Amino acid sequence: MWMDIAIVALMIFGLYAFAQLTGWQTRTLSRRTTRRAEDMYDQYADPPHKQRPYARQHGGEWTDDGGRP
Repeated sequence: MWMDIAIVALMIFGLYAFAQLTGWQTRTLSRRTTRRAEDMYDQYADPPHKQRPYARQHGGEWTDDGGRP
């Protein structure tokens, strides 16, 4: 009898803990930030002498303005 109650209580607590953890992850991963892809791209971009031939191969033209109109 007591074992059945303990198992049910443990299952309810596990569901509650899972819901809390999932909510925390959702809030953490979806919070607002000031970082934009455009701001971080310079850290990972190839140097201009590598970008020009790549753009030419793929039918584009490399410009130094970052593709802004």
